[in-house]
Amino acid sequence: MPDQPAFSLEVTTADAGKRLDQFLAGHVAETSRARIQQLIQSENVLVNDKSAKSSLRLRGDERITIVGHLKVAPLRAVAEEIPLDIIYEDSDLAIVNKPAGMMVHAGAGATEAARNRGTLVNALLHRFGQLSGVGGDLRPGIVHRLDRATSGLIIVAKNDGAHRKLSAEFSERQVKKTYLALVHGWVKNDEGTVSSSISRDRLRRTRMTTRRSGGRQAITHYKATKRIDSEYGKFSLLEVRIDTGRTHQIRVHLSSLGHPVVGDVLYGAPREMRSKTKKMISLDRNFLHSARLEVKHPRTGEVLSFSSPLPDELEQFLEKVD
Repeated sequence: MPDQPAFSLEVTTADAGKRLDQFLAGHVAETSRARIQQLIQSENVLVNDKSAKSSLRLRGDERITIVGHLKVAPLRAVAEEIPLDIIYEDSDLAIVNKPAGMMVHAGAGATEAARNRGTLVNALLHRFGQLSGVGGDLRPGIVHRLDRATSGLIIVAKNDGAHRKLSAEFSERQVKKTYLALVHGWVKNDEGTVSSSISRDRLRRTRMTTRRSGGRQAITHYKATKRIDSEYGKFSLLEVRIDTGRTHQIRVHLSSLGHPVVGDVLYGAPREMRSKTKKMISLDRNFLHSARLEVKHPRTGEVLSFSSPLPDELEQFLEKVD
């Protein structure tokens, strides 16, 4: 900690009973609640010269000292030497086969020591050195995203011109994306479309939902390619196409039909599947894979088509239940 405090605050009886973080949020201008929580957790907030928890209830006679910087420099992605499966690349773009478990980019609340490591962006910066800057310092080159637990094809822009044209293709729904998903149960129809709007769940902020009005339009098409009746239950193997790219779109739409993606415990899939003979299997990722991608080249207009087979862990799981 710095020897000299940034500043101190005197708590009066008017604020007695307030939580420490609540008091600071109301008395420290232009500082987010999240940053205040970080300062408290890192013991950079002292109450009567002692560290305290965010939940501390104030009496009204304390002296609070803040010894950390109220604002931190914006986080930038950093280059890391991480292996990449590059399907295609030229001077304008690259097509990468992302493994499950890798975040595409760090979140805005990430720290150097935590979530700003091991991301696809970090690996791309080490591999290519320069990417488009349209997406900002945390998301250079990123035109669209895949969830952390989803594998498969993703497009990366190497320069700003390519980024803008590719983004326009996505906005105009010209990019064709096909996913493979294994879901619990047998879907009622061999083919179908889900067009429920999607918004953030009010109670669980990490989830999205179709149950609120006023969400963003989302369209998902699915086709059952196989129905499986196994000792672990019934499953449907689906080909899924999306016209829009909302957060968790495929996962929340399929779950809304009563058929969550295998492995997706956030949207209702069981952690384990047991047979009648009490054998147990599980999948520590989502059975969702970006398998095919078709896009017009941003410079030449040529239609580029790419495909990616199911990764080994999904093939092996399919063999167990088939």
